[in-house]
This record gives sequence, structure tokens and C-alpha cells, in this order.
Amino acid sequence: METASTSTSFTEPKTPAKTAATELLHSSYRRPSSSRTICGDRFIPSRSSSYFALFDLPNSNSDPSSDDSNSAYVSLLKSALFGPECVGAATGFHPSTPDKSFLPGRFGGSSHSNYLHASPTNCNIFKYKTETRKSLHSLLPFGFDDHLPGISHSSVKVPRKVPRSPCKVLDAPALQDDFYLNLVDWSSQNVLAVGLGNCVYLWHASSCKVVKLCELGLDDSVCSVGWAYCGRNLAVGTNSGKLQLWDASCCKRIKTMEGHQFRVGALAWSSSLLSSGSRDKSILQHDVRARDDYVSRLSGHKSEVCGLKWSCDNRELASGGNDNRLFVWNHHSAQPVLKFSEHTAAVKAIAWSPHIHGVLASGGGTADRCIRFWNTTTNSQLGRMDTGSQVCNLVWSKNVNELVSTHGYSQNQIIVWRYPTMSKLATLTGHTYRVLYLAISPDGQTIVTGAGDETLRFWNVFPSPKSQNTETEIGASSLGRTQIR
Repeated sequence: METASTSTSFTEPKTPAKTAATELLHSSYRRPSSSRTICGDRFIPSRSSSYFALFDLPNSNSDPSSDDSNSAYVSLLKSALFGPECVGAATGFHPSTPDKSFLPGRFGGSSHSNYLHASPTNCNIFKYKTETRKSLHSLLPFGFDDHLPGISHSSVKVPRKVPRSPCKVLDAPALQDDFYLNLVDWSSQNVLAVGLGNCVYLWHASSCKVVKLCELGLDDSVCSVGWAYCGRNLAVGTNSGKLQLWDASCCKRIKTMEGHQFRVGALAWSSSLLSSGSRDKSILQHDVRARDDYVSRLSGHKSEVCGLKWSCDNRELASGGNDNRLFVWNHHSAQPVLKFSEHTAAVKAIAWSPHIHGVLASGGGTADRCIRFWNTTTNSQLGRMDTGSQVCNLVWSKNVNELVSTHGYSQNQIIVWRYPTMSKLATLTGHTYRVLYLAISPDGQTIVTGAGDETLRFWNVFPSPKSQNTETEIGASSLGRTQIR
């Protein structure tokens, strides 16, 4: 750090020829030799003659006769700081009344509109109400000007508001509080299937009608449900190890498939191929068109298989187990083609990205608490996020590059993430037990969550495909509560 000289003499060093501009700048602040302050090797202009004049502030200590002599210096300094267009402007910058051309959106402006609510009599959760924003706040940091080069209004997006309350609540008596089960699924025909005890119920979202699909024996119970892509056939995994296939349109059982020794807690469809994961550590591949119970058995997990998901192109099957392992299989493999062992707890939550080929997300249980991202093409881990609580489910939005995670111990929260930054868009609470079940509507806008508190809650979290690039809010229907059976 340089310090001021204590010498009593001052000699100006020889310098190159000065330009006209620098001569004008130096001549504007030179004082008579009798009034110059000896303070090292440079002259510091007087505050009274520069700062106050620069910002057009009144200065009681300034000498009116010095205004003319400092005007050139003030003009040059203001031009250097704020640009040539500001020189000679009629109004100057004032901290109490800021010039909005310099600090867009930082001061003043109306607030965002509140969350929108549909009519209290609305019973259809797929009827949304939207409204265009009337005013927008700038997201630029303090002091940035949207008139500066490289910054434009069109590139600034206001974050979407996600309603913090469910738009609908359904009572679901006997919904089990078991981490290893998958008891909720939403079909492409807008029908929600829920396993309650030894029964399966269908809730038609368009009409709010509830239909009882089937009832197992008193010594059996439902452990998993999974819709085929057509939205007509529903697979039901049971505690006895059997797998039933039902025609939901006429509530008729098509066939029963055997092969597992213990409960079937995970299901995944790939066209006519149905994959089932069991507590017997195996995965069975069932061709529902064939007479045989299954066409192949996949072995590799050392504990219960609790998560299964086919990739969006139906080429790869991801499986998670209570052995803390995540495996990737293909149609021709009897052994996993990829093995990931970084999780330190059971892997139930699995989701393939519909936006980037080969990107897979997985979540670990209570001892792990992390969401990890993998590239199955390069066999590498892309990143991890410690969520702070048990990860129970993951689902990716097909409309925007975002995903939802549901959690158990100890916060029981639902989090909406923006990928790949993994910044939180919203944290939703309401369930009093672990949020063990998750499904997404066919239009990709609404999710349903289920928990051991015996409720199903519907949340409007994602935009529609048409509004994902517009400044539109998703409205929440008024909260209604009915019983699913």
C-alpha cells in the first residue's frame, strides 16, 4: 500500500505531450500555487468542487465563483461514468429520486399479482385459470442497466409462481405408509389408480367419479399399480407375489401371472412388455401377449427391488434396490449393463429426462438423502444434490426442464427443481407423513402425492406446453376434499 510522501518540495515529473482532452481535464482543477496541498506525488481534487456538482447536489461549503472553473472537469467525469448521453441532461442522478434509465426495476413498480383461484364450485382439477402479468420486476442485479450492451428486456424472465396449496384433496383410507410400495399411478386417459388395502380404486379426474376395480382376498393386499401406455390396461402387483392384468374400461381381469416368490412392489411398462420387481430380489419381464407367465428373469440386486423405470425411448430399464444399487439394463441383457453404487441407502426414486437423451435421476433413502444425476451414454455421474431428507419419488416435467421430488424423514416436503442448476422453484408442504407416492397428469401440469396420512393431494406445479415461454401464472383451483371410496 502506497503512503503519502512527507517531503516539503514538489517537482512535477516530465510527462509525454498531453492530448487536448487531458489538458482540459488538468487545467480545470489546477489551483493557484498558494492554495495547493502538498500531499505526495498526486493532486486530489476538492470534494466540494467535484462530487456535489457531479450529482447536482447542493453544497453549502462550495464557492459560487468556482462553478465555472470546474464545469469542464465535471462534464468529463460525468461522461466517463455514465456515458456521453448523460452530459448536459436536464435532470441529474439523485439518490432519493433515482433515474430509472440507470436502475431498471430496482425502485418502485407494482408487485406481482396474487395467486389466482378458480370458482369455489369448481370440481374439475384440470380446469385452470391464468392471467397475464400486468407488471414485471427486473431480475437484474442492483446497478445493472438494461440499456447497456448485451442486456435486453427479452432475455429477462420473471420466475413462475407455483401455488403453495393443493388444488384438491382426496381422502384415501388405508393408504399404506410403506416406502417400498408404489400404490398410485395416473393413466394417459386421465384416470387415477390407487391401491387401498386389498382393493384398487379408479378416480376419473374429468368427472370425479370413483369406481372400485377389484378386491383381493382377505389374506392378500395391493403392493403396486401401473398403467399401460394406452391407458386401458392396469397391472396390479400383490403381496402374494402374483401379478394381475385388468381391463379398466370394463373392470375385467384379463390374466394372472406368477413367477415371484414374494411381494411385487415395483412395475414399469414398455409397450407390451411389463417389468415387475419383487422382494425376492429379481426382475421379471412379462410379454402380456404371450401365454407364459414371463419371458425372462433379470438377476443382480442383492435385496428387494423397489424402483423400476423404462427410458423414454423404451431402450433402457433402470432399477433401484434396497441394496443401495442403481442398475441399467437393456432388452437383450440378463445382467445389468451399468452399475452405480454411490447411493448409501435404498434407491426407490428413479426418473429419466424426457429432454436430454441418456440422463437419469435417482434418489436415495434416509441415510443418503441425495438426488444424483447420471449419463448412461458415458457411464458417468453428472452431479448430486443433498436434499436434507429421504428421497421417495422423482418425476420429470415433459413441458419444461424441471423435476419434482417428494420426501420423507424428516420434512415430508415436495420440492420443484429447475434443471440443471437445481435451484428450488418451490417447496410444498401439507402432508403429515412421508410423501411416498407420486404421479403426474397426462397433460403434464398437475401432480398428485400420497402419504400415510391417508390423503391424496393435487398440486399445480408445471406450466402447459403452450405457456412455458410466456409470463403466465398457473392458477390453483379452490381446495376441495372428497373421499376416494
